[in-house]
Amino acid sequence: MDQQQSRGRTPRRADLGSDQQLSSKVAAYVREGIMVGQFRAGEYVRTERLADELGVSPTPVREALMLLGSEGSVKWEPRKGYRVVPLTLQDVRDLFQVQAHIAGELAFRAASKLSDEAMNELEELQRLLEKAEEQQDYDLLDALNHKVHSRINKASNSGRLVTLLNTTVGYVPLRYLSAIQGWAEASVHDHQPILVALRNRDADTARKAMHEHIDHVGQLLVEHLVNNQVLADDAAVHEPA
Repeated sequence: MDQQQSRGRTPRRADLGSDQQLSSKVAAYVREGIMVGQFRAGEYVRTERLADELGVSPTPVREALMLLGSEGSVKWEPRKGYRVVPLTLQDVRDLFQVQAHIAGELAFRAASKLSDEAMNELEELQRLLEKAEEQQDYDLLDALNHKVHSRINKASNSGRLVTLLNTTVGYVPLRYLSAIQGWAEASVHDHQPILVALRNRDADTARKAMHEHIDHVGQLLVEHLVNNQVLADDAAVHEPA
């Protein structure tokens, strides 16, 4: 029995609403699916099958696969279709190293800009987050976790840097995080030193605490992917053909 089954958690359902291009949402769905092994390395992503699964026409699926191909997540093979590119341990570590660096810098900048009122609101969100974890309401925990990070990032007044962070977050399987052993607990315990540092206007400590939090979440995801045999061997993937 895998960790997701043992904890009784399931990923959130994909939301393919109309507030952004369908192709982008389909791409996000496949990107997350590759990260967690829903789409396995080497298998072909069939356009018609995926369109039926998501309840969309084949056109946004084709557009999404073209986008993913430009990113290197899938590879086009003539007369065969798009094939999933292996995901390696180094790929995941690189992703979270970049994310931790940017998120840490945003926390550093936010420390001098958050008002007392904003800090009160952050601490209230954290209190609600902790209650959600106690009640095992993981959908609510996900939403509150997003709000905590979003408000810190917005307070940094660094829009371009936030955009870069959101690009890296786009590769993280957000719908699956609550199914990963230790993630909910990390959101409860790792946030505390971040908020204390922000309350004290201690920018250096806020950056360090945020960096450690993101790194911790990345390690939890790596352990989950290793246990579920999702990751490919780095040497095998990159050795000359």
